[in-house]
Amino acid sequence: MLNLRRIHIYTLTLFKYSLVFLLVVTRCSGPLGPHELADNFQELDTDGLNFRLTNEVSDFNGSQFIEKEAKNFLQQWNLAGMTMSIVKDGKLVYSHGFGHADLESKLPVVPGNLFRVASVSKLITAVAIMKLVEKKKISLDSKVFGPNGILKDPIFNKVTDKRLYFITVRQLLAHSGGWSLAYGDPAFNSLVVLERTGETGAATMDSYCRFVATRKLHFDPGTRSSYSNMGYMFLGKVIQAVAGKSYESFVRDEVLKPVGITDMHIGRSYLTDRRANEVKYYESEECQMISAFDGSGRMVPKPYGGNPIELLGAAGGWIASSAELAKLMVLIDGFRNNPDMLPHNLISQMVENKFFKGPLGWKTVKDNGDWIRTGSMAGTSAIMKRQSNGFCWVVVFNSSSWNGPRLPSYVNYMMGKIEKRITNWPHHDLFKYTPKSL
Repeated sequence: MLNLRRIHIYTLTLFKYSLVFLLVVTRCSGPLGPHELADNFQELDTDGLNFRLTNEVSDFNGSQFIEKEAKNFLQQWNLAGMTMSIVKDGKLVYSHGFGHADLESKLPVVPGNLFRVASVSKLITAVAIMKLVEKKKISLDSKVFGPNGILKDPIFNKVTDKRLYFITVRQLLAHSGGWSLAYGDPAFNSLVVLERTGETGAATMDSYCRFVATRKLHFDPGTRSSYSNMGYMFLGKVIQAVAGKSYESFVRDEVLKPVGITDMHIGRSYLTDRRANEVKYYESEECQMISAFDGSGRMVPKPYGGNPIELLGAAGGWIASSAELAKLMVLIDGFRNNPDMLPHNLISQMVENKFFKGPLGWKTVKDNGDWIRTGSMAGTSAIMKRQSNGFCWVVVFNSSSWNGPRLPSYVNYMMGKIEKRITNWPHHDLFKYTPKSL
């Protein structure tokens, strides 16, 4: 036992120093390339949850069954790797990685690996909006666009469709702002947005502002619901305008860090900008190269250059570990095991599910009290579920499945088998885990 403990501590120490070395080398290796960001490795909290957990600390009597199920799942759907975190009655009882974070280097997935979480980002954005509501900086009924709205950009002084002026924050959160997917998803068709606005290069939020200002809505705001990534992109701009700082800075500094979530970030579009503990993303073998989102005409793999991750931001740009996502979940779950980060009345509004008033951030709210948030894009798929019986979980993959949208239902089935099979979970809480000193 002592030897295992020493190995564990030495592994953590080596991991920390390796990351610090990588940080120094990265920042001292010469001029930045065209797609590199100066702050890409600036913050590295090696004392946070992601750097304290290893696969071994989740070993218990039921581990072999979970491992068998997870490995069979990866093999069945031809997926590279996955991370799984399970919460029982408010405690993180299990957090483990399976498969590979990097197939080429044969690096295994560990609990602290960061994954793109796609539309799970919307839940993070909704929590940030609710924080602003709690502070009375805005209300859910605040108008978003135009001279009397939060976004007073001159672009909105004259719009093609006056209904744009009546869109509220709640309607954007509830996907009832007035846009449908009848002509495709503008968030994932930035080249089309550029074409419609007569611009060249890479699209920006100003491009999307011009786009919506010059086009008609598809329905009256608040009268129906139609999934809208673009609506959440504008919510990121709302947060920035109200907070007086970038969307990512507000979320990290004033929403996540105060509750001990220190290693979530907006991801980057290109492989060269990957964070030190971030996985690589893979598509199924039959997928072809596509035109880069930056308008350069280059042909790129869809996970790396096909989608503008930074621009998707509030709608689908976050990267996180399953463990820290699980920690976020227990802080907005409405249970009494842990104090929530939001008042009960705001959590209740997030899971409202009638008259197009919600849910807000969550994808599905069931009558039995289960809340579900899913997300997928090229190279990743994420599912998190808060169950009314206190058994809650997060599962994220670093590769696309040919099964696509149906994958979450199969994940839910696998997790149901695990819940049914294992009746004696560990009593520890890995949220509070700290490796013991030598």
